[in-house]
Amino acid sequence: MEAAASETATAQPALSARGVTVAMGGQTIVHEADLTLAHGRLLAVVGPNGAGKSTLVRAVSGIQRSSAGGIFWNGARLSSLKGRELALMRAFVPQRALVPGGVTVRDAVTIGRSVHIRPWQRPGSGDRLAIETAIDRTGVAALADRQLTTLSGGELQRVQIAVALAQDAPVLIADEPTSQLDLGATVAVAKLLRGLADDGFAVLVVVHDLSLAAAVADEVVVMSDGRTVACGTPPATLTRDLLSEVWGVQASLEVTDDERTALSVAWLDGEDRPVRAARDQEIDNDRNAYSVPGWEV
Repeated sequence: MEAAASETATAQPALSARGVTVAMGGQTIVHEADLTLAHGRLLAVVGPNGAGKSTLVRAVSGIQRSSAGGIFWNGARLSSLKGRELALMRAFVPQRALVPGGVTVRDAVTIGRSVHIRPWQRPGSGDRLAIETAIDRTGVAALADRQLTTLSGGELQRVQIAVALAQDAPVLIADEPTSQLDLGATVAVAKLLRGLADDGFAVLVVVHDLSLAAAVADEVVVMSDGRTVACGTPPATLTRDLLSEVWGVQASLEVTDDERTALSVAWLDGEDRPVRAARDQEIDNDRNAYSVPGWEV
């Protein structure tokens, strides 16, 4: 972990992507998208469903092939990096990981360390330390001997991050790490990712929750229709006008001095309110029609 955090000493971006284009099945999914990720920073990619967020992140991670553009890891072009070289630069937490039976948490985290262990070689003392450090850092030590299939969604997500940390790369990329998690699990994962960035890791996440992005991210990249349309700090970027333009809703992001965030949304348009009011009046009329003095309905 210390080796990963020491990467912050360089002024060169951990990741720089310019004009990235991705075509799949004859259709262009991402159009000339840009993003830059610095060491010790957390960058959130946000946007509506189908905007190309996950596709872009998978492309810059070297998982999805891009058809145009330049992607550079610590100044080295992605296409010039071999698999192991890239694995030592970044760890990727997928949106939906396979959960095999018969595998314990410690087994899974040990597998995450495999890039440092040669075939037929047993983990050395340094590897065992990295594995235990990853387990402790993510708060899953009490689950170490549990099988993956017995874990809750929040527990499994923290284990996935532990697997990534065991890789000992200076960059952590997570594709929708809080999707389908309850509030408590979401907060736990958010705090973990923010803490990693504070400790010097470069962290790139895809998220849908804009209030969460505003709470934990140093910068956000906004995607719409496969293009990056805005980038900057959350309060300066996620404006009323942009939320209306990209998401098609009347909403505003509120950030308090103590770093609490809330997204205020006009859930019902003006034309919807009379319908709701008429329905409520009809319910009241039905209650009155069946009420009996001395009885509450």
